[in-house]
Amino acid sequence: MQIEQQLTLEQLQKLNTAFQELEENGCKSLDVEKFKQIVKKSMAPYNSSDEQIDEFFMKIDYAATGTIRWDDFCTYMQLEYTEQDGSSARLKKLTFSLPAMIQELSYGEAILRINSLPDNTLVIAREDGLISFWSPQLQQKRSKMVFEKLSNKKPKWVMDFAVMSQYNKLILGTGDHEIQFYELSNFEPYCQISSLEAIPLRLDYCYTDTDECMILYGDDQGCVNILLMSSVGELLRTWKKLPKDESLPNIGLESAVCSLNVTYIRWKVHGDWVTQLNYCDSMKAVISTSSHESTALVIGCTVGATNVEQQMKEIKDSGKESRGKKGQMIPTVPTKRAEGDQTVFRIYKGVKTFAFCKKYNLLVTGGMDRIIRLWNPYMPRLPTGMLRSHMAPVFYLYVSEEDARIFSMSTDNTLKIWDIEDHSCLFTACSKSSGIKGELTACHYIPGTRSLYVATDTLALLHLRLRPPPEPHLVISHKEPVLCCKYNKEFKHVVSCSEGSVVKVWDFATGKHLFEFCDAHGSAAITCMTFDDSGRRLVTGGRDGFLKVWNYNNGHCLHTLKREGKCDEICDCTYVEVNRNKYIIAVGWDRRINMYFDSADDMHHFQKPQPYWQDDINHGHKEDILCVAQCPPTFLATSSYDGEIIVWNMISGHVHCKLHTPTPTDSSGTKGKYCLGRLQGKQF
Repeated sequence: MQIEQQLTLEQLQKLNTAFQELEENGCKSLDVEKFKQIVKKSMAPYNSSDEQIDEFFMKIDYAATGTIRWDDFCTYMQLEYTEQDGSSARLKKLTFSLPAMIQELSYGEAILRINSLPDNTLVIAREDGLISFWSPQLQQKRSKMVFEKLSNKKPKWVMDFAVMSQYNKLILGTGDHEIQFYELSNFEPYCQISSLEAIPLRLDYCYTDTDECMILYGDDQGCVNILLMSSVGELLRTWKKLPKDESLPNIGLESAVCSLNVTYIRWKVHGDWVTQLNYCDSMKAVISTSSHESTALVIGCTVGATNVEQQMKEIKDSGKESRGKKGQMIPTVPTKRAEGDQTVFRIYKGVKTFAFCKKYNLLVTGGMDRIIRLWNPYMPRLPTGMLRSHMAPVFYLYVSEEDARIFSMSTDNTLKIWDIEDHSCLFTACSKSSGIKGELTACHYIPGTRSLYVATDTLALLHLRLRPPPEPHLVISHKEPVLCCKYNKEFKHVVSCSEGSVVKVWDFATGKHLFEFCDAHGSAAITCMTFDDSGRRLVTGGRDGFLKVWNYNNGHCLHTLKREGKCDEICDCTYVEVNRNKYIIAVGWDRRINMYFDSADDMHHFQKPQPYWQDDINHGHKEDILCVAQCPPTFLATSSYDGEIIVWNMISGHVHCKLHTPTPTDSSGTKGKYCLGRLQGKQF
């Protein structure tokens, strides 16, 4: 492991003290030997080899001056950690494909809720009772208006729905205090439970055991209602034979609970109507929420041993209540759970939506205050994290176990992706970028297809953009084409650059990826690279026409080299020394040899090239220069698109000779060369 990755805060403090002591003794900068001494002393008892410390020193002393100061050390470490954080964030990056796929909807009431079947078919319900099936690609399969419109009666409204996939049934909660059952295959009416105590605002369903299930609903009185049903298939068939009320076989709630196969429980839980309700099978508990701060979120039992005794006592003492065959009754006043049977979360401005993840034991809440809170479900006092970024109330939350991410959507149609571990925001898409407009009414995420469906006055589909799975026989180093790479003998590194403007550093011996930095040339591809004579600085050239000089070990850009006016693509570059002066030479589409003076004393970030050689202007290349190579100490060779090779004297700036592409009639000729290696051997 590299030394900079092993350093602790205590060791950094010891190093600082050692630097200060040497400075007080008149030693303002350290050479490599003194640096070795203080590093070994500060990091004791951990031993670092001389080779490791030498490499660490060279990374800090990128200008090869032979000495470093405390400021140099701190600058390197800060930039190193900053780029590591950025690299880590890029590896975690997860996005939705933008813009969203938009499907226009026929005129009508707002979509109330979106649900999905095991085969990922979407079931969508509108407030006016229009139920429709859609394919995952937003192709409508069929639809039906399940409510009959009668002129002498007020129209019915759907409050919520759930799918009983095991029984091929659809459950609707209506504004007329009813729970209605429909055939899922054709939306034909089956039966209904009427005369509920309150309006069922939020519905949930859970298959608990063989031919046993649980139907839950939260109502406008802040109560959680639970129907425990056994022999469900037979029970529903029995209800279907009852007399009809408005085309649906009907049974009142009081009559339904008289059945030996039905148990009804009603808990008074919240001080306001229920905003969301779900049964969590892993905890064997019901999670419900409301806008009431004192009872914003409650995790409670379905039955509760303590409260059953209390409830039976109330039933026994009450002579006014009607009894069923098994003695069950519907109390006039709903029962409250005992303190030990529920966990109450007090949350500012209440909770509008929540999501629970068993894998991470994580409960996530959002609401009107625009803050997403992360909770341990057994620790209601304080959240474990708070995610602040939304500018409007949080409407929808989903925890993706596969990706360790949280998806959130706010009422201004802003979508965000959060990292569960470090709570960082990885992705944001506003309404303008996603194309989702209008009032948000429903959201639904399907993990199987990694798709998010959003309903406003249109239906939108957002696909999660995933990295393609790596092929077992193929190792991918970059996401984009690799345009250049070089070996650095000083650090024993391989440095590669890609079309996506990414620079990656690899350990040559192990092949391990050590470091990377992105956007080196913005969005422009990196077309060429070279090292300085010390091997400590990297020079890159790009399609933007810029040369950039880097301390590539921490991604710090030291200088930017560019000509005035329009900058054409740079095709190749090299580092040369002429008469003890050092230069960076670049060639490309401008058909000129651009020489930039390299000096450690030059503090300007932007630098311009030296004046062009007169021979380059008068007798130089007529086509784009593609390659350059040097033969120390005097000669430089360049080759162009037309196959011409020119050898230059770098001291005088004159053309030494030209190597032309042989004509087709020349039997001894070969094709023009487009690439040059280092000139060796014969001097021209």
